This record gives sequence, structure tokens and C-alpha cells, in this order.
Amino acid sequence: MSANSFDARSTLRVGDESYEIFKLDKVEGSARLPYSLKVLLENLLRTEDGANITADHIRAIGGWDSQAQPSQEIQFTPARVIMQDFTGVPCVVDLATMREAVKELGGDPAKINPLAPAELVIDHSVIADKFGTKEAFGQNVELEYGRNKERYQFLRWGQTAFDEFKVVPPGTGIVHQVNIEHLARTVMVRNGQAYPDTLVGTDSHTTMVNGLGVLGWGVGGIEAEAAMLGQPVSMLIPRVVGFKLTGELKPGTTATDLVLTITEMLRKHGVVGKFVEFYGEGVAATSLANRATIGNMSPEFGSTAAIFPIDDETLNYLRLTGRDAQQVALVEAYAKEQGLWLDPKAEPDFSEKLELDLATVVPSIAGPKRPQDRIVLANAAQQFAQDVRNYVSDDEEAGKESFPASDAPASSNGVPTKPTTVTAPDGSTYEIDHGAVTVAAITSCTNTSNPYVMVAAALVAKKAVEKGLTRKPWVKTTLAPGSKVVTDYFDKAGLTPYLDKVGFNLVGYGCTTCIGNSGPLPEEVSKAVNDNDLAVTSVLSGNRNFEGRINPDVKMNYLASPPLVVAYAIAGSMKVDITKDALGTDQDGKPVFLADIWPSEAEVNDVVANAIGEDMFNKSYQDVFAGDAQWQALPIPTGNTFEWDSESTYVRKPPYFEGMTMETTPVEDITGARVLAKLGDSVTTDHISPAGAIKADTPAGKYLTEHGIERRDFNSYGSRRGNHEVMIRGTFANIRLRNQIAPGTEGGYTRDFTQADGPVSFIYDASQNYQAAGTPLAILAGKEYGSGSSRDWAAKGTALLGVKAVIAESYERIHRSNLIGMGVLPLQFPEGQNAETLGLTGEEAFSFTGVTELNNGTTPRTVKVTTDTGVEFDAVVRIDTPGEADYYRNGGILQYVLRSLIRS
Repeated sequence: MSANSFDARSTLRVGDESYEIFKLDKVEGSARLPYSLKVLLENLLRTEDGANITADHIRAIGGWDSQAQPSQEIQFTPARVIMQDFTGVPCVVDLATMREAVKELGGDPAKINPLAPAELVIDHSVIADKFGTKEAFGQNVELEYGRNKERYQFLRWGQTAFDEFKVVPPGTGIVHQVNIEHLARTVMVRNGQAYPDTLVGTDSHTTMVNGLGVLGWGVGGIEAEAAMLGQPVSMLIPRVVGFKLTGELKPGTTATDLVLTITEMLRKHGVVGKFVEFYGEGVAATSLANRATIGNMSPEFGSTAAIFPIDDETLNYLRLTGRDAQQVALVEAYAKEQGLWLDPKAEPDFSEKLELDLATVVPSIAGPKRPQDRIVLANAAQQFAQDVRNYVSDDEEAGKESFPASDAPASSNGVPTKPTTVTAPDGSTYEIDHGAVTVAAITSCTNTSNPYVMVAAALVAKKAVEKGLTRKPWVKTTLAPGSKVVTDYFDKAGLTPYLDKVGFNLVGYGCTTCIGNSGPLPEEVSKAVNDNDLAVTSVLSGNRNFEGRINPDVKMNYLASPPLVVAYAIAGSMKVDITKDALGTDQDGKPVFLADIWPSEAEVNDVVANAIGEDMFNKSYQDVFAGDAQWQALPIPTGNTFEWDSESTYVRKPPYFEGMTMETTPVEDITGARVLAKLGDSVTTDHISPAGAIKADTPAGKYLTEHGIERRDFNSYGSRRGNHEVMIRGTFANIRLRNQIAPGTEGGYTRDFTQADGPVSFIYDASQNYQAAGTPLAILAGKEYGSGSSRDWAAKGTALLGVKAVIAESYERIHRSNLIGMGVLPLQFPEGQNAETLGLTGEEAFSFTGVTELNNGTTPRTVKVTTDTGVEFDAVVRIDTPGEADYYRNGGILQYVLRSLIRS
């Protein structure tokens, strides 16, 4: 029960139903607040307990100073938790382990149970092994179940063992698309109360649901577990950036073009740790699908959330996707009653403001390695010619375009070239060169949730087929929609056969290429690429294109809208200027240009209007948690504690609670630490904890081989997140990681200073030697350390490797929080300084003093860092809230929660 200090408890009647609500207008200053802060305010009013959440906290939001730097800590209690299987499996593993730990400490294992609804969607496990045939989907599903049977059995056990935990089985869709199409409530109803739907998710793209007016963001798996167990999320009241939209998109531009423009703008402005909120008359002109596309990219521009208020467009989408009439009526009534309804002319109080005229957006792509690196489509070939020099050997001479004119038109001279002949299995030959598009993938929730860009892609395929065009033979083409609704409307519109003819056959309902599950390139293409060190490319309709992420053979990756993915599959090379060069020739030998196969806005709208209906969503989601016969037939153990299989290479009991007692151990200073890795700027969680393929000659590959696993069954790192032994060996093992301590290497290498002269060694092997010697470890890093997906294993693996502290120039929000959650101390170099300016090579021994001040119940602003070479500086302690300090004192967030639950 809320303490209700502001007399905010009230009743809202909608139709024949009555709901308890907490009125925002009872708090002075609430009317001027941005939408997102109104949602936080309601959260505090409803959960006020006089201890963790007080009247002063509520007043702090009501009296929010938009220009002040964040300083007021609040406790946010999300209404629910959403997970995908890569990050969800370790969550359930940890919950199962906590049940045993509670029992060992004399508590009741049944206390370890989600207290808020928790839903997991299995979408990260399907790999696009098979493609280009009508059998590809069925074959990939069979391979998926074969690889992941142990994990799926474990998740099915969790669905029966834990209350309030539901699993959406494989082959259904992508978590964020399933969330907006079915799981999201917009207004939550629980125990007679109505309140804003809020959530945290174990995937950074949880923010997609912001497009539906739902406040939520990505957190690490360890934070999500705490939220599931009733722990509020500790946070500072953020700055809110108002992003005003005016005008309308011009014909020929897509939601992808819009979101790449917004990503570039907000990255340049700087929104890390802030909320972004869209307002203005342009919002009303922005479809719900486009809003969700923008919300999805929030991690790419760095904000915590990127939200849109509720309006008629929201209601229309809820109706379209099969929400019942009472729910839609409640959303409208609640939003209007609480001042959460969009007023296009309003100017809320914001910390900062930006503005975009939608009419200025032009067709764009982004690459070759970061989503914020937008390239105007008309300049793409020219930009590629410059960028490719960073991916080819210095001794290669620039030459002319090498593709036969019949396959791809000549482009400008001066581009590095290494023409390579490839012999296909049928005996035919063709040439590939730098820039060849070897992967063209319509994939990822970002765009597959948007029917306008998906229909546009299918219409491009239709027009291409009618002109006699198809993909180039070296292009691996895949279609992985975010839900079954997509293939339903393709079928109803008669567009599926055209996608199939261009090679975009259905490969699965899952994330696939965007998370590195692109599957292998055809053997002959892979061999040509690797034997000749070709800088080939991928083009995908996803949100992530970091180095080493998409495919181990592919060096350069580009984000593009689904229709442009189809166009590049036909063109076959990034050297082609698809805005003016011919993509190929028709049946009469005449050149075919992009404009000849690009659909009009009216054509797209006509298909969307006539092919998509509420019945499709009702059919797809009518029994979404039940699964097919294959899922239901999985044998599962019974009981409220899991029966661990000592032979399993997928699911193993982790060591987090070994030796744990009810009393905490005092925090100690760190002395004699050696550097495990010295890293540059923009090191992502992909670099720290890869989700892609496991190579045989790596520590993880050797571990699996030693346990009798054949190479073909290695699966991916992401699929083995339930096994800490694999994941420790995969930490810092990305093939594109450059550890400056071991110059000239690429991958998971360091120097091992437990041995004379510090020989180059695998990071895992060196870590084992350091830990055996009792030597603590540290990481040195540059700007934006830990950006990218919110992988808990990037922090878990770091901790289990023996790393006690990280010193970076700046952090991505989630990773910094996750480090604290695993008992690793995040430190920041003094303003304007870094490892280079301080003369640090990574070969020094480090000591960190002043950490023990945490034992006094306070958090030091800085700690003294000294090295055995005489370098000395004050590093900023990035434990930002009292709650985070409590987690660190307990050795991590899970230990804190466990002790709290037992004491309660």
C-alpha cells in the first residue's frame, strides 16, 4: 500500500470497470513535466513506502530543475521484466542457483520467485545456416532444436518452477516486436490498480516499446533478476532532451533513413544517460511503426530511453494488433486523465532541445562499423572507396573496377582491387573483389516490425523479378521477420513468391544476422575471401554493425532499409552507386536502375491497407506461450530446484555464491594489480563478450573439444551463456579486439607477466596464471567503454577473469552498472586525461587506495591510483548512487538481493 502522502489515490471508471489510480495533478509542478517524468512520478506515488521511496523523492520530481545536473536518486519499480533467451538463460540459471544458496544459508528457496511478471522470448538462437530455398526455415528450426535442446529444456523447467514467469517458444518472433505487437499493456492493470506500463529488459533494444508510450530500457541480466525479485532500480532523475519533429517525410524516404538521421544527430549532441522525448506536430504525422523504429535505436544514439506520448495513433495500433476494446478504452481514458495524452502544440519543460524537419530526411545507410556513421545514399560508393583503404593491405594498388560490365557497372577508378575467381558448386565461375556484398539480410526487430519498409522491400523484389533481375550468385540472402504476421501479410498480398525468386526466402523468426547468427558463407565464397584477404561487405536492415559482429569473414558492415537490402543484393557490390548506376539488365538487355524498381508511396500504402488486419495478430498470438508439438514434447525435470547435469556444456551451476555468508566482507584497497587489457575507444560489449561463432583454436573451442563436442556442434557464445566455463573463455575473445599490450595481435590475446619477459598468451590462460598467483587484474580503456548490447556476461566474464577495477575515459550506462553489479570497481580517468597522456603502457603494476572509504557508508569521489613506474593520478569513482554503493559493498547485486530476501 502506498503511504499516499499527497492524497493522490483516486478511482477511474471506464465502461463497467473501476480502477484505483494515483493522480499526478496532486503533486505541485507535475503539469509542466515531460511525459517520461510524469511516468516516473506516478511510479513513486504508487510505491511510496516512507523508507526507500519518500514524499521528498516525489517532491523532487515535481520540483524538477530541467537545467540541473542529475543528483537526486530515486527508486524506480518497473511493472514487468522482459528477456530474450541469450540473456534470459543466465538469469534463470542465477535464479536456480540462488534457490540453492538460500537453502544453504537457512532460508526458504520459494522466496526466489519473480514478484513482477517476467516474460522471455526465445529469438536469439536461430542461425541462418540454410538460405535461398523454400526448405530453409524448416531446416534451420531443426538445427536450432538440435543445438539448443538442453537450454530449451531448462527454460521449460523454469516456466513450470517459477510463478509469474512465461516463455514464448522458438519460431514465434523477435522479443521487441512480440513486445509491441502483443506483450505491451501501455496501461497495466494489476490487483485492481491501473498504472503506466513500465519495464526493464535484458536487451538494450527494449526501448522499442517507447514508441508505444511505454517507459522502459535495457539493463543487464543481473539488474533484471533483481527487478524480478522485487528490487527497485536505483537511478538518478535524468535530464530529458526534447526532440521536436515538424513536417512530414518526403516520398522515397523510409523509417530507416529517418532513424539513421536521428541517430547521427543525437550521437553528435550527446545523450548518454539522458531520456529523449519526442514532441511537436511532426509526432502526430509519424506512424506508430516509425515511432517504434526510432525508439528501437535509442542504444545507438546512447540515451536511456526515447519515448513518444500516447495519442490516437497509439490507440489505432493497439486495435490493429488485437488488444481488446476495454484495454484500448482504458489506455485512452487513463492517458487523458493523467495528462499523458499528446498535445502537438505543447512545449514541455526540457533540459535540452533539438529539432528536425522530417522533410529534410534523405535516403541513407550507415557503416562500415558504427550505426551513427550515416552516409547519404548518393555518396555511399564514394565513401566506400575511401573507407575500404582501412581494410586492405598497404601494398595493394588502386585499380579499376574489376566486375564484368554485365554483372555490375564500372565505378570510379582509384579503388583498391583484388579480382578473385570463384567456382560455384555447379561449375560456373564468377569474380568477386573488395566491396562484394556477401551478406544481404532483412533482419532485426528495428525494421521487420515496420510493415511500410517490409512491404517496400517485397515490392522492390517483385519489380526486380518482373525485369528479370535477381541476386548476384555470391550474395547470401536471408529474410528473418520479427513475427509471423509479416509472412502472413506477404502471403496475402501475393508478394512471397517474388521475395523467394530474388533469394530472400524465410530463414527463421529471430534476430539472426543482426546478432551474428548469419551462418556461414557458402564454402567457395568463404575460401576466396580468406585466401585473398578480401574486404567484403554485408548489408542488413538491423541496428548493429560493429566489427566482427555480423560474420567472421566480413570486414565491413552497412545498415540499410529493407528495400535497399534487396537492391544491394541485386547490385552485388558496395562499389556500385545504386542511385545512378544500373543494377543489371532486363530481358531485352536494357539497363535497370533503382528508380525503375522502387515502389511509390501509394503502392506501399495500398498493400499495407489491404493486406494487414487485426485477424492476423489474433491468429499469431492466440496461444503464444504454448508452443508447437516439438516444444511441448521436450522432457523436463520437476521440483523447485534444478537437477544440474555435470556433463552439460550448456547449463552449469555458476560459482557466484560459493563461500558466501550472511555478513559482508569489508571492501579492501587493490594493490599490485596487473593490466589484462589496454584498449582504445568505442570498445563494445561485442568486443568484451562476443555472441558469435566459437573458433576451434580458442580456449572456448578447446574446452568444448575436451568435453567431446564436435566442431559442427559448437553453436555460438550467446547460446552457451548458461555455461560460465565457456563464457569466461570467450570474454575479451572477439576476433577484432586489439589489445595494445600485445601489439600486432588481433583477438583474445594479452601478455602474461607472471612469466619472464611477459610472453603473448590467450587472455583466459593469462588470467588463470594471475589468479593462481593471487594477482588482481585491471582493464585500461578509452571513451564509450562497454557501448553496444547490454550483455551481463561482459561484466560477469570480466569479474570471473579476476578483474577488480576498470579505468576508462567514459562508460556506456548499462555496462558501468553491470560492472558494479559483479563487484568490479569502475573508475574514470581525470577530465582531459587518458592512458596515453599519463604515459601508461599497460606493463605497470597498479595500486588503488581510498576504496576502503566505502566501508564508512560513503562513496569516495576519487581514489588514488599509483604505479610501480611512478605515475600517480586521482581516478573518479563511477559508483553513482547510494544503491550502487550497497551492491559493491556486498560483492555484487545478486549477493545484496540474496541477503535482503533472507533477512526479510
